[in-house]
Amino acid sequence: MNGSTSYEVIISYMPEKLREMLVALPREKLSGLMEVRLRVGSGVYFVYSDKTAYLMKNGQLSEAYSENVCPVSVSAVRSIVERLCHFSIHSCHKQLAEGYFVLEGGVRVGLSGAYSSGTEPALCDFTSLNFRISRAVEGCADDIFSRFFDKSIIICGGVNSGKTTVLRELCRLTGNFRKVTIVDERNEISCLMNGAPQNNVGLMTDILSNISRSEGIINAVRTLSPDVIFCDEIASMADAEAIMCGLACGVKFVLTAHGKSFSDLLKRHETAVLIDSGYFDGAVFLEGGHSPSVVREVRRLGNAY
Repeated sequence: MNGSTSYEVIISYMPEKLREMLVALPREKLSGLMEVRLRVGSGVYFVYSDKTAYLMKNGQLSEAYSENVCPVSVSAVRSIVERLCHFSIHSCHKQLAEGYFVLEGGVRVGLSGAYSSGTEPALCDFTSLNFRISRAVEGCADDIFSRFFDKSIIICGGVNSGKTTVLRELCRLTGNFRKVTIVDERNEISCLMNGAPQNNVGLMTDILSNISRSEGIINAVRTLSPDVIFCDEIASMADAEAIMCGLACGVKFVLTAHGKSFSDLLKRHETAVLIDSGYFDGAVFLEGGHSPSVVREVRRLGNAY
């Protein structure tokens, strides 16, 4: 979905007064919008790739924080959470335990606050919300796709460098004509909602969501016979071991990992093991910034072409 449609989804969850202010903002102010954040005590602010703008009491946006920023109250944040829970907070224990919701159009909402005590803690006092717009940028991975078709690769970069955006687009391109499985542990790639992906991830793509990467990879290899498995943010040796099992079965993998340089990847045991295995053909390092399609470096690995 485009940014404006995602924006309409976001403002539908706001209290009436705040919703009226957000509706009144000119459409040109939404270009490049990545996040809408609300924090008790510091207001509402819009995050773009190159700036942050604060909502003022007069309904205008300003890049300078001041005492005229539109305030956000505890009750306002709680009312939004109640809307996210469809006015049944107790029925959303899983989302509140994990700290996020998935909405229409692939919008994700992250929550912060205090967790309850007990054997199954969940957020119960809420201090901030982050509405994150899911970016589907068709064409952003064309060059990577043409260079690394039918190869196992790692997409690398820092925070907000566009790794997930590129991974999603590679999945769409590959999944339009090959058997693909996404292991989408935190539902960030497909944004599955009520059984339907909110993002276009390819016609032949199966989705495993809300399952650990390691378990999802093993299940996919056993039951879905994928040609390629896509998964985001490799973070543990359990992930690496499951990937190695899949690679040994002839499955290709497209992964993302945090790392701005090759040396960064080698510092993390799980990515170092994958690199040393010889199964991966390349590591692609993204420049980051405004365009997620900019490749800064390509490092050939293992038995690379």
